[in-house]
Amino acid sequence: MKSTAVILLFLLFLLYGNGTVEAANISYKIEMPNWKDVNHILPKYTKFTVLDIETGKKFKVQRRAGSNHADVQPLTAKDTSIMKKIYGGKWSWKRRAIIVIHKDQWIAASMHGMPHGAGALQNNFPGHFCIHFYGSTTHRTNLMDLSHKLMILKAAGRLDEYLAKANPYDVIYAYFTAFKQQDERIVSKVSLQKVNWRTIIPQMENVNLSRLEYLPPEDLTEEVSLDVPIDVEWYNQTGRHLFHGDIHLIRFSPQEAWKVDSLHFLKENYLIK
Repeated sequence: MKSTAVILLFLLFLLYGNGTVEAANISYKIEMPNWKDVNHILPKYTKFTVLDIETGKKFKVQRRAGSNHADVQPLTAKDTSIMKKIYGGKWSWKRRAIIVIHKDQWIAASMHGMPHGAGALQNNFPGHFCIHFYGSTTHRTNLMDLSHKLMILKAAGRLDEYLAKANPYDVIYAYFTAFKQQDERIVSKVSLQKVNWRTIIPQMENVNLSRLEYLPPEDLTEEVSLDVPIDVEWYNQTGRHLFHGDIHLIRFSPQEAWKVDSLHFLKENYLIK
């Protein structure tokens, strides 16, 4: 019955965004277990369903390997085709918020969409791709990838809670991560102003925050505005651009969430007039 309720789940999830969905008198709880637990829930060769929360499309995969996270492959050529449609017909390293559906569990996760390494299934997918869960890490570090972390929180309905408590520097990282992943929902949550992100986000083909100067967050508990020196390297169709200056953050009281002054940054980079 859960498989028939997937699209309804998707629509209601976007509406409520709190990690719980009620449909047809059935309550679906989106879980966010630690990777150590997921590693046992989804051992090697486990088959499960991936639901992309932005499009509502779903496809089946099999875990083939991975110790720090799950290395998976689409199960069939049809599943590969669906996955590629989710990415607009072009493979990409960009992260997407997903829900992993296995038996009676709905688990918040994040995937990228770039085939790499070895593949073993007859599925028209040249290699495997990675799915991250809360607490999983990349091959190169022992830390969570921030982009994957934000997508997992988004899938779990916990993004607002995280951003409400985030220090100003974590908010800045989330802001530029949203640009890099071209995620309108995340960037809009940390922006002070309402902006037509649909016209701006596609321009930002890649973003790298290379410098961020900061004070200890515990020294900023009573501040309500902050100018943070940054260096940002970003790319669009015209090439490489560099921003060397301040990013402005504002909150209306010490108890409220920090927001980025988007108009200042976008005007400085000629992304809006």
